[in-house]
Amino acid sequence: MTLEILTSDLLSPVRHGFFSRRGGASSGIFAGLKCGLGSSDQSEAVALNRRRVAEAMEVAPEALIGVHQVHSPAVVTIDGPIQGDKPKADAIVTATPGLALTVLTADCQPVLFSDPDANVIGAAHAGWRGALEGVLEATLDAMETLGARRANVRAAIGPTISQRAYEVGPEFLDDFIADDPDNTRFFANGQGDRMLFDLPAFGLHRLRRAGVGHAEWTRHCTYSDPERFYSYRRATHAGEADYGRLISAIRL
Repeated sequence: MTLEILTSDLLSPVRHGFFSRRGGASSGIFAGLKCGLGSSDQSEAVALNRRRVAEAMEVAPEALIGVHQVHSPAVVTIDGPIQGDKPKADAIVTATPGLALTVLTADCQPVLFSDPDANVIGAAHAGWRGALEGVLEATLDAMETLGARRANVRAAIGPTISQRAYEVGPEFLDDFIADDPDNTRFFANGQGDRMLFDLPAFGLHRLRRAGVGHAEWTRHCTYSDPERFYSYRRATHAGEADYGRLISAIRL
């Protein structure tokens, strides 16, 4: 099956893609293009899936670069393939052609960045914690160190969980109010004391407040479209033992 690669006009003509689960070699609960190594899926299937992504991005498999994601604001700047263990971080930036920066997600926001004039790109994994702690702003800081201008940066948020599917408790809201009382605008009333959190709207707010020139969300919800996307929350609600990870990539 052909890979399904979602793109953003905002990032064109830079090669990039938010890959859905379609077109992969994994089976069972992972059926499709499962690209994360940290689960019970067969490593051979994951390796094949990653080779397919590398081919689509027109890079060698070793140039498909990711980090050990830990829900942090940490950013890594690279100029070549990573040797040895992956650094613990949640964003990557580069100004080196031929490298495909990748992040893995399963409800969290995959955010791809480009300054087309400076030829600097970035990729960030931004769940609620990483976004709240500043991973998006840190990515922009690191891109500026490489010569980008944040007013010229374009950022696209790919498939992520939408507000209607993201139910949270009151203690969750407390963390956001402690950061900024105006963050209540990203919450809607749910059942009882539950609330519904708008993660992509919060991501767009943080990007625009940080001075990004252009930002958008592709408006794909991971939870509500099981044929196309993996979802940690959906897998949890279904009582499944594990879940797949989607890959998003960008290269110069």
